[in-house]
Amino acid sequence: MATEATFTVPSDQFPLGTVFTQLPDVTVELERLIPSRDVVIPYFWVRGTEVEGVEGEFSDHPGVKQIQLVDSVEDEYLLRVEWLLEYDDVLSVLTETDIPLIKATGTNQQWTFDIRGDTRSDVATFHSRCRELDIPVTLTELHALTPVETGTEAALTDTQQEALVLAYERGYFESPREVTMEELGDELGISQQAIASRLRRGTKHILGSTLSETDKSNR
Repeated sequence: MATEATFTVPSDQFPLGTVFTQLPDVTVELERLIPSRDVVIPYFWVRGTEVEGVEGEFSDHPGVKQIQLVDSVEDEYLLRVEWLLEYDDVLSVLTETDIPLIKATGTNQQWTFDIRGDTRSDVATFHSRCRELDIPVTLTELHALTPVETGTEAALTDTQQEALVLAYERGYFESPREVTMEELGDELGISQQAIASRLRRGTKHILGSTLSETDKSNR
């Protein structure tokens, strides 16, 4: 089933991220594009500032070969970017795994990427590849393309959802288990006690929400 996911990345861990040092109040939004080996998200918007020579604010960015101003309207600028494809970042992983980008927005706090995979396994592959390249992505949302509306997602914290998704993907809930609690903790960079707590609390929330909905439907 087609699956959508939302990942966040620290603002300085993306090729355009250092712009927030010079322009901390702007928002950067990448134009949606189906990934291609030849063209990777060539356009992006900068919003929330009025500045002369906006291209200069993006000088010396790792992963960027060239940036050119295309158009501007008041405090909005459309720029074209040529990426260094050999630079390992979220965009290069999207291209490598053929995962479509739905939306990407950056602020001085973080970058947020909404992606879509044909299956949940596609999203898991993207997540795993990012971790292999030490790209510090954090999974904040994961759902089917046409999800059933429940209160489960609202009941989970971001860290609980990330732990549960990782445990599911790695086979922790299989019999026999395909991964240990310690291995899950190592992958997330937290202790075995911390991962155990997140899984326990997350599972409790899911069961509570699911059983509550089931009880309501039977009345």
